Amino acid sequence: MANSLVFFQFLITMDFSFSTELILRRGQPFNISLNLKTTAQSWDNFTFIASTGNLPMATKAIFSLSEEGASGWSATQEPSEPRCLNLSILSPADAVIGRYKLQLQVLAGNKVSSKALGQFVLLFNPWCPDDDVYMANEKERQEYVLNDSGIIFQGVEKDIQEEAWNYGQFEEDILDISLAVLDRSLNHHEDPALDVSRRNSPVYVSRVISATVNSNDEKGVVEGKWSGRFRSGTNPLRWSGSVTILRRWHRARYRPVRYGQCWVFAGVTCTVLRCLGIPTRVITNFNSAHDKNLNLSIDKYIDVSGNNLHLSEDSVWNFHVWNESWFVRRDLGSFYDGWQVLDATPQERSKGIYQCGPASTRAIKEGDVDLDYDSPFVFAAVNADCVTWIRYSKKRKERIYSDTRKIGKFISTKAVGTNARVDVTANYKYPEGSLKERQVYKKALKLLGVQRPGKRSKIPRSRRGFSRAQPAQNPSISGKLLLDASPVVGQDILLTLTLKNLIADFKTIKVKLKASLILRQKKRGKFCFCFITVKEISFKISYSQYKNSLMDDRKILVTAVCQMKRGASLLVEKDIVLQDPFLTIKVLGAAMVHKPVNVEVTFTNPLSEEVTDCVLRAEGSGLLKEQLRIWYVNASVEFEIIPYRSGTRQLQVDLVCTHFSDIKGFVMLHVAPTQ
Repeated sequence: MANSLVFFQFLITMDFSFSTELILRRGQPFNISLNLKTTAQSWDNFTFIASTGNLPMATKAIFSLSEEGASGWSATQEPSEPRCLNLSILSPADAVIGRYKLQLQVLAGNKVSSKALGQFVLLFNPWCPDDDVYMANEKERQEYVLNDSGIIFQGVEKDIQEEAWNYGQFEEDILDISLAVLDRSLNHHEDPALDVSRRNSPVYVSRVISATVNSNDEKGVVEGKWSGRFRSGTNPLRWSGSVTILRRWHRARYRPVRYGQCWVFAGVTCTVLRCLGIPTRVITNFNSAHDKNLNLSIDKYIDVSGNNLHLSEDSVWNFHVWNESWFVRRDLGSFYDGWQVLDATPQERSKGIYQCGPASTRAIKEGDVDLDYDSPFVFAAVNADCVTWIRYSKKRKERIYSDTRKIGKFISTKAVGTNARVDVTANYKYPEGSLKERQVYKKALKLLGVQRPGKRSKIPRSRRGFSRAQPAQNPSISGKLLLDASPVVGQDILLTLTLKNLIADFKTIKVKLKASLILRQKKRGKFCFCFITVKEISFKISYSQYKNSLMDDRKILVTAVCQMKRGASLLVEKDIVLQDPFLTIKVLGAAMVHKPVNVEVTFTNPLSEEVTDCVLRAEGSGLLKEQLRIWYVNASVEFEIIPYRSGTRQLQVDLVCTHFSDIKGFVMLHVAPTQ
C-alpha cells in the first residue's frame, strides 16, 4: 500500500483560506483516494479509525468499508481504477467536533498493519438538517456563521450608537486558537476524555466557551476591568475586533489579555462560536439589571441631594452586551429550540464557575426560570422591577419610585444583510404593562420562591433581599430633562428641566440638580420656586467643568430631586453620552483582490486647543492581515491596503489621542475579485 492520499471536499469551507488542513462540517461527506501497491483481495479487511483528543484517552470512531460503525461514521466505495481505491467518508451529524486523525487498519492473515492517512478538522454544520445547529434560512447562515464583521450597539436607550467590530473568524490561526480555547477550559483540565466526548453538543460547547472567554477561573482569553486606569493593559474602548485579542492571548502562551468589558467578551465569544460553526449574534440590552439576590427587584438608594448610596449590591447598566446562539435544546424540549442566551462577562458564578447560559429566550419570555442554564439571571436582566428610595437618615427612607418598565429596553442586534438595528425585545418578554407580562413576572417570582408582601421567604439566606415593592405613592408633579442639542465632546451641554403640575393647586418645589459620574461632587445648583402649571429651568454644564474629569465612556448622569412640603418627592434622571467628533473615511479608488488601494482619513478638531500625540489604528478582515498603526500629525492621513478577500468588507478606523479616549469610524467597501 503506497503512502499517497488525496482529500477532496464536497461542501468546501472556502472561508478558511489560510489553513492547509482539510476543514469539514459534520454530516458532510469527503473523498479520499488510496494508491495500493497490490490489488486488494478483499475490502472487508479494511477498518478506519477517526480519533480526536489526546491519546490514549482520545474519542474514537471505528468503522469499516462494508458497513456503518456503531459511531455513525461510514465509508463507501466510489468507482475506482486498479490499485486505486476511491472512498467517500461520512461523519454523523452529531459527531464530536475538533481536530481528527484518520487511520487505516488492514488485516492480512493474522497480521494487522496500520497506516496514518492524515488529519482534518470537523466543525458544526448549520447546513445539515440533522445537525443540532441547523439553520434553514440561507441569508441567516451567511450572517450568523460566515459574516466576519458586524455592529455592536452601545450608548443609552435614547441615544443608541453603533460600533463596528471585526470578528475575523476565518483569519489565519483563529481556528487553531478557537480549538485552544476549548482545551484551556477547566472541564478539559479536570477530565480531558469526558470533555472531548461531550463536544458533540452545542449546549455543552457554548457553555464552555462562555466560561473560558473570561479569565476568572482559568487562563481564559480576556481579563475584565470596569474602573480605574488601564495602564497595565488596553482600555476596553480601544478594541475594534477579536483577532488581535485572540492572537495576543495565544502568542503570550494563554496569559489573559487586559482588559475587556461586556462588548469585548461578547465580540470574542461571537468569533469563537462562529468559527466552530455555531450560528451566533451579539445582543445589546439597554437598562440591563444585575439582580444580585435574584428577587427580581432592583433597589436604588439616593440621598436628598441625588447622590447614589451604595446600600444594595443590585445595579443597572446603561447597556449590557451578550450573545445568542442558535441550536435545539434536546435537554429541555423542542419548545425551547432556537436562540439561546450566552454571557461571557463574569458577573455571577454558575455551578461554581463564572459562566452564563445557554438560556433559552423562549424560557425567558415565558418566565420558566427553573430551567437550565441561568434563566433566572437573564430574566432579571430584562424584566426586573426597579425601585428608587430616598434615604434621609439611617432610620428614615422614602420609596419615591417603582418602575416596572425601566429594565430591558430596546434589546438590539444587527440586521441580516445590513448594518441596521433590529429590536428583538419581543423575543424576551411580552409588551410592558400588559396583563401577560405581569402574569409571567408573578410566575417567575413563584418559581424562584421570592416572598410576597406579608409572607415569609423560603429562599436561601444567600438569595434573600427585599420583597417586591408595594406601589409607591405617586407624586403630584411630573418632570423631564431635555437636551437642547446633541452633546459633543468639547462643547457645552445645554439642558432644560420641565416640571408639570398634575393637580390644580399652588406648589412650592425645592429642586436640587446634580451632574454626577464625571463631575464627582460638583453640584450644579439648588432652586426653590412656586408654580401652578408648568415651570422650566434651563442650565448649562460647560466644557471647562467636565474636560478634566470626563471618563472614557463619555457618560454623565444628571439628576433632579424635586421635594415638596407635602406629598411624594420626584426624581428626574437623564443619562447623557457625549458624542466624539466624526472621522471621514474615503476609499480612493476601486478595491480589488491583491491590488493596492489608498484610504484617506480626515479628522476635524472641535476644540480650541491643539490635539497632540495621535495614533490612527485600522483593521478589517480580508483587508489587513494585522492591525495597522500610524502616527497622525495632520488633519488627514492616507494609507494603503491590499485586500485579500472579495465581497463586502468592513474597514474599522480608531483615532486615539490625549484629548479623546478614542474616535471610531468605519466604512463598508466592495472588493472585486481579481480580473
